[in-house]
Amino acid sequence: MANYFYNFPTTYYINTDDNTDLDVVTDITKRIGFEQEFKKNSAAYFKIVVTDDDTPEILAHKFYNDVEKHWIILMMNDIVDPQFDWPMKEPDLYKFIESKYANNASPGQTGTDWAENHTQSYFKIETKTIVQTGQITIEKIAIDVNTYANVAITSVSYTLNDGYQLNVDVTKETQTYFEYEVESNDAKRNIIILRPEFVPIAINELKNAFT
Repeated sequence: MANYFYNFPTTYYINTDDNTDLDVVTDITKRIGFEQEFKKNSAAYFKIVVTDDDTPEILAHKFYNDVEKHWIILMMNDIVDPQFDWPMKEPDLYKFIESKYANNASPGQTGTDWAENHTQSYFKIETKTIVQTGQITIEKIAIDVNTYANVAITSVSYTLNDGYQLNVDVTKETQTYFEYEVESNDAKRNIIILRPEFVPIAINELKNAFT
C-alpha cells in the first residue's frame, strides 16, 4: 500500500492544541479513479469470481506478482472501503447478519432467525419461452406487498407474427432479509481484473492525477 500513496500530495497535520507542532503527512483523503472509457474497454480486463480465500493482495500477487498493486484491483472495481465493499467470507457474513438484525429479534430469537423468517422483497417473475427455438427470457420485477398479493400465477401461450409459439409463465417469489444479504454479498464476488499489460497505463494515470 505504501507504493500507492507515494504519489499522493502532502498536507500539514497539527499535533498540539497550540498549533506549535506541525507534521507533513500524506493526504490520504484524496480519491481518484480510472477513466470510465478505460474501464469499459473489455479488451483491457477479464472477469473473475472472488472466493473466500481471495483478498485484493492475494489477487495482486497472483496476477501482477506484486501485492502492492492491490490498489489497481480496488480501483478497477470502484471499491473505496475494502472492509465493506469486498465480499465477506461466509463465517464473517453470518456474524454480520446476526449483528445487523439482532435488535429486530424477539426475546429468545437470534438476529439470524429473524432475518431468515422475515420478508425483505417481493417479486413477480415473467418467463417467456419461444417453443421452436428454445429461447428463454426471464424478467424479475420488484413489487410491493399489495401487488404481490394480487399477482396471479398463470401460463399463457401466444402465436407470434412469424408463426412461432410464445409461452409466458407468471410466478411470484419472496426474498428474506437473510437471502438478501447473501445475494448482495455474492454480487460483490463478480469483479474485473486489469490485464497485466495495461498495468503501466494504470500507474501512469495515478501519477498524472497528482501532477
